[in-house]
Amino acid sequence: MKFSVLIAHYNNADYFKDCYESLQQQTYTDWEAIIVDDCSNQAEKEAVRSIIEGDSRFIFFENESNQGVGYTKRKCIELANGEICGFVDPDDAIFPTAIEKSITTFQNKKNVVLTYSRFLACDENLTPLYPFKSAKQILNNDPYFFNFPVQIAHFVAFRREAYLRTEGIDPSLTSAVDQDLYLKILDLGSAYFINENLYKYRLHPNGVSQAKSKGKAKDSFAKVIFNTLKRRNITSINKKTVPENFQSPQEIFNLLDYQTKRIYRLKIKILTFFQSE
Repeated sequence: MKFSVLIAHYNNADYFKDCYESLQQQTYTDWEAIIVDDCSNQAEKEAVRSIIEGDSRFIFFENESNQGVGYTKRKCIELANGEICGFVDPDDAIFPTAIEKSITTFQNKKNVVLTYSRFLACDENLTPLYPFKSAKQILNNDPYFFNFPVQIAHFVAFRREAYLRTEGIDPSLTSAVDQDLYLKILDLGSAYFINENLYKYRLHPNGVSQAKSKGKAKDSFAKVIFNTLKRRNITSINKKTVPENFQSPQEIFNLLDYQTKRIYRLKIKILTFFQSE
């Protein structure tokens, strides 16, 4: 079972060496790495090419013009050959057993279409700072799950076959791209939480997701949730009517406000505990 590591790159060559080395250290060896460069400057592209030179497992593609992260991540999946895929940002890294743990889960649990793990937030040198504590096993087959608040995060892997049965990542998105991916794939099967740190998330001033305005990211996430409501034919939620058209992010998040309440979270925790794997 081949694993496709998907890397959407844009001017991140300074940190890519750590990402590359973490892939070299993987205990599972049947993998490829698809790098799609979103029109980085020439020096950045040459630096990445220099690092991967001579390793046939790395395949480097270039967008003809800058298209944005949604288009680029969608292109990564289109070019992948593996049965299982997972995104790794070029400025991050994964633990040596990350791919092996994911592959083993997919081999043993045929109903699982997506796996995810814990991750460590790290400083600019990838020195661990603190763990992401919100990751937990979600309640599967729940049409009202929208990853709000966030529980599914890095390291995420998914069955490519399942993804190809969706409409795919929205190429127009400039943020909340991963949320769009997760919610579409979960329409088709179950998720499994690997309760280990498998991903190192680097915090640094030039990080794309970190530099984007919070307001813009919130707006994109709300649109992803709104589109998911429509795709799932949900017209009301918690006795509130879903609007016909998207008007504001706050209107969408107000619909889901009950999911942040303690009593609801306790209910979901109990149901998740008793669900079969």
